[in-house]
Amino acid sequence: MIFFELTFLFMIGSLCGWVLEVFFRRFFSIKKWINPGFLNGPYLPMYGVGTAILYGFCQIPLPRWALVLLLFVALTLLEYLTGLIFIKGMKIKLWDYSKQWGNIQGIICPLFSLLWGVVAALFVYLLYEPLNVAATYAATHLWLIFAMGFFYGIFFIDLCLSFKVSLKIRQAAAQFKIAVHYEELKASINEKRKQNKEKLKFFFPFLGTSLSDSVKEWSKKKKDDIKAFIEKRKDHE
Repeated sequence: MIFFELTFLFMIGSLCGWVLEVFFRRFFSIKKWINPGFLNGPYLPMYGVGTAILYGFCQIPLPRWALVLLLFVALTLLEYLTGLIFIKGMKIKLWDYSKQWGNIQGIICPLFSLLWGVVAALFVYLLYEPLNVAATYAATHLWLIFAMGFFYGIFFIDLCLSFKVSLKIRQAAAQFKIAVHYEELKASINEKRKQNKEKLKFFFPFLGTSLSDSVKEWSKKKKDDIKAFIEKRKDHE
């Protein structure tokens, strides 16, 4: 039963996390409608793993405040390891906190770690009980198990397709000796589509594009933006 409970929680966390990130990017981050994350579909695995971690840690017989502190550290560590694996292994930046105070390698920073602490507190004090009931229900009802099977079938196909795309991006990134900001690259491709009066792609944003050319164009624009920023600072000094 615990297996089905965790798979249900991973699914719910991945879907809800994706919704949160879509609106965060639209209104607080890059101010555009961007499909966040590594995959094409509406799910973010890091949030799914985070939800499973939150649920698992809540089984530990500790005071709630201690659980919040423990989860604050665990979620920050999860974010750091996820970001590091993609940057070092795939030459891809899924997010970038380099402009935030106190950041470490642009992967974690005090502000967003604090937000993880808030998420942990909300989960421990408000969400654990209803999610525990929902997970128990899902694990004992066949129709929900079939729904999860359908979800994971699509999820793993998407994972394979996205990994193939990421290998091509990694190859292009190695050629230009950079780590590609995944969502800036998506935005750059859609901006080019807009200029060419082509249909924008929210899902499958890399479909029908030359990844090598797209990375090259993004890299050039990035260098030009950095150069313009440096020159602007010199003018103000």
